[in-house]
Amino acid sequence: MTDTTTRPTPSPRSPALDSDASPPGAPEYVARLDGLGTADVDRAGGKGANLGEMAGAGFPVPGGFVVLAASFRRALDPVRAAVVELNEAALAAARERASGATEDRLATACQRLQASIRQAGMPADVAEGIRAEYALLGPDAAVAVRSSAVGEDSADTSYAGMNATFTNVRGAEPLLDAVTECWASAFTPRVVAYRAEHGKDDLPDIAVVVQLMAPAEKAGVAFTADPVSGRRDRVMVEAAWGQGEVVVSGRTEPDTYVLDAAGPRLLDAHRGTQNQKIVAAPGGGDRVLPIGEGEAGPVLSREEAERIAALVLRVQEHYGCPQDVEWVLTGGTLSLVQTRPITTLLAGGESAPAAAAPASETSEPLLRGLAASPGRATGRVRVLHSPSEGVRMVDGEVLVAPLTNPDWMPAVRRAAALVTDHGGVTCHAAIVARELGVPAVVGTRNGTRTLTDGEEVTVDGNTGRIWAGRRETTPGPVATVQVGGPDTAPAAVETIGTGLHVNLADPAQADAVAALPVDGVGLLRAELLLTRALRGRHPSSLIAAGDSEQVVTDLADSIGTIARAFSPRPVTYRAADLRSNEFRGLAGGEDFEPVEDNPMIGYRGCYRYVSDPSFFRLELAALARVREEFPGVGLMIPFVRTKWELEACLALVDDSPLGRQRGLRRWVMAEVPSVAHWLPEYIGLGVDGVSIGSNDLTQLVLGVDRDSADLAELFDEADPAVLAVIDQVIATARRMGVPSSLCGQAPSQRPAFVEHLVRAGITSVSVEPAAVPATRRALAAAERSVLLEAARGNGRAG
Repeated sequence: MTDTTTRPTPSPRSPALDSDASPPGAPEYVARLDGLGTADVDRAGGKGANLGEMAGAGFPVPGGFVVLAASFRRALDPVRAAVVELNEAALAAARERASGATEDRLATACQRLQASIRQAGMPADVAEGIRAEYALLGPDAAVAVRSSAVGEDSADTSYAGMNATFTNVRGAEPLLDAVTECWASAFTPRVVAYRAEHGKDDLPDIAVVVQLMAPAEKAGVAFTADPVSGRRDRVMVEAAWGQGEVVVSGRTEPDTYVLDAAGPRLLDAHRGTQNQKIVAAPGGGDRVLPIGEGEAGPVLSREEAERIAALVLRVQEHYGCPQDVEWVLTGGTLSLVQTRPITTLLAGGESAPAAAAPASETSEPLLRGLAASPGRATGRVRVLHSPSEGVRMVDGEVLVAPLTNPDWMPAVRRAAALVTDHGGVTCHAAIVARELGVPAVVGTRNGTRTLTDGEEVTVDGNTGRIWAGRRETTPGPVATVQVGGPDTAPAAVETIGTGLHVNLADPAQADAVAALPVDGVGLLRAELLLTRALRGRHPSSLIAAGDSEQVVTDLADSIGTIARAFSPRPVTYRAADLRSNEFRGLAGGEDFEPVEDNPMIGYRGCYRYVSDPSFFRLELAALARVREEFPGVGLMIPFVRTKWELEACLALVDDSPLGRQRGLRRWVMAEVPSVAHWLPEYIGLGVDGVSIGSNDLTQLVLGVDRDSADLAELFDEADPAVLAVIDQVIATARRMGVPSSLCGQAPSQRPAFVEHLVRAGITSVSVEPAAVPATRRALAAAERSVLLEAARGNGRAG
């Protein structure tokens, strides 16, 4: 049994301030929850105002009070001049942080800010008001003490998870310490960086919520709409044993319950994996215990899940928009401890019954494979064995192929859905389908033999099944990105400190994807743009025919369309990384390409540019043309094996019109494990950033063909051997002051993987458009977990 009791750091209270000179219990400093509402957000912060609103509306909210923002301002009085000066220095450091030294200056400034808050301590009149309200809750009542920043949990600024929270605090003096620590948390590097990013230069305002805390038997989060698909006719409940922190922080995989909002009626339940729970320690604080024998089954019964759903739907009705609600269940008593708008939703059919839980399907599917791209679509089958047969395909048909590569892009774009015999969820077919919002099932093994031209089928990319006939359908998420409109409910995008970028390939999707809450394009794949620029011909054949200028123009137009949609956010273009077998499939390719037994690790990437730079020079010319209007476009070199080839490649860049432009960002992909060794040398050559290609890196570290359905269970980005290489790359980048990123699917699918990246210090992640909402939630949860541990570590240190 592990006991991790946590308490806030005791803060020194100035004797002069702690005297009885001020009248106790000044009413402007403390207010009871049931006397507050949404109109009081400037006094009570977002969390306090929402809790007061729910309490006043009759929802079951534990009793308590709010230490108003005026108390924080009162505490600043004796140190205000110093805090203002330090705040300006911290904001400047946050805006300029581009090197390790700048990060150190930000951390130092924030440490001095927090020390000033603790040194000022608690004014006597505020302290007496807190003591008086706390006494009304009962002798040594266990309370939760949570920061409530003015502006958090709103539609334009969130602060979610940034400021401190302390649970199971007992006694007046520990409570006063916890309040002071909540105030100090307004000046952590993460919060200061957030304020700098959003132009909030004034001193922050922060209130503190103090609520009774019953021992939680079960707790979790409920969403009144599907947070990933955006469906408004679904309720999703996540539940875990013990306190809800394990759910909010992402420390465990909770049980997940999907309900029809019309009942509410339970449709589906997914068992998570929970080995431990957080409970109240006898003397205050928390401790971690293993799951007991009586907790081996589902966390919630059907009746409990439906009861929670019914209550949170009432909360949604009260607020008029979808809500993210935290709940606690103890001895049959259900309580709500927080609500806020759900972060950006993808548009989902509110009345579309199509997304009924897979459990409702009773007939046997025709095929099963790997769920590769979400959504459901119905169409008539078109079996094709090569891209050249694409002319036979009619728009809206279901494309069935052995395995797709970039040559298939025009056909995939026209398809209602995609089915392949081979491949895993990281193969080309899956990646392209997700980007285009096309439902896809890969790795069926015999799809091209089982399905026949003309038969009508329904492809379910959510479950990996193909059904005979017509079923209710739902589109893939990318094509239905909702960015505004009369039926768009206000929603807050949860703030994260880790950068979130998007992978993109199709200019037709640029405007819709650019409306997502992302920081730019972390991976613009060249291969898929080339299907237009090359018009099916091998680049050497086009160059020999004198058509180089047309290729440059077409490629620049495609890149420019994407850069324009995202401007001024950065766009990083990855140079063409087609393999020799893919180039051979182009017209004239057999005259120029070798025949390789294993093209995956053959003539590709950086080495190809050095060996034959003719087409690479066309790419550089196109980028130079785009950067004249959009200087935020950068270049990424893929599949770099060793130093001398990168040095030669960068010399080609420097000798081109692109290399003569100022401010060009040069990135390398970390796909080959040797990058971990060579990265210091690469940075010395002038590389400005490193992006980890987790798919290729995993297959090369583990020796697993990523396109093999037979080896799918061996492909694991979280294998310790892979993580060791990733950690070394991130650590080197941090030490040498360059950003690190990761491109892949794991961040949206595996919260534990995300937390590992955050703890390692990664600068950003880049994912497919459909994965943005889930990845943002996973990053926020990971950052909350790190912040909570840091705060509690400070508490133990004191």
